[in-house]
Amino acid sequence: MPPTITITVDGLAEDVPQGLSLPQLIERHQAQHKDLIVEINGRFVHPKTYDEVEINQGDRVELIHPAFGG
Repeated sequence: MPPTITITVDGLAEDVPQGLSLPQLIERHQAQHKDLIVEINGRFVHPKTYDEVEINQGDRVELIHPAFGG
């Protein structure tokens, strides 16, 4: 079993495998959506860079599903 790190996802602490990529985290949370907004440590992550992002110990990740309409 690979070593784990602790991160916070949408305000809840979670242990995940070390070396987890952002796309893997999104899949793990079944959050795939064309309008998904991701922030890591309060900074917006552009969808074109998702494959380059590795999740690190202590990261605060927000998976935001925007609500459109009115």
